[in-house]
Amino acid sequence: MAKTIVQKVVFKNTTPKALYDLYMDARKHALICGAECEITPKEGTKFSVYGGYATGKNLQLVKDKLIVQSWRASDWDKSEMDSTFIINLEEKGKDVVLHAVHANLPDGEAESISQGWHDFYWNPWKLHLAGKPVARPEM
Repeated sequence: MAKTIVQKVVFKNTTPKALYDLYMDARKHALICGAECEITPKEGTKFSVYGGYATGKNLQLVKDKLIVQSWRASDWDKSEMDSTFIINLEEKGKDVVLHAVHANLPDGEAESISQGWHDFYWNPWKLHLAGKPVARPEM
């Protein structure tokens, strides 16, 4: 049975634009994750991050607000359907609340992918935004 993960992460003293750009700007995305990245902020375009580990397509984009993608990992069984990944950015004063939903994940993958979002994205983003060196685990 497919799994869904839901995450809510607060980023202090930043803007929705800063977070949107960290994900959708290929140069910034690659800088933070420390790996090859091909992504453009245009609906209908394909993306590839972490040297091809995750691939998919931008389904819907609302600049500085919403990212909806089809998403799959290279180590998933070919019979598995693509998942759907959604980021919604909510401004709260000087902070931004990132709401992430990752739906239709293969049964045995949800826990590691949930942790992976924190280890490879949210925690490095917080370090980068605070002007600190980005630390990330090995893939």
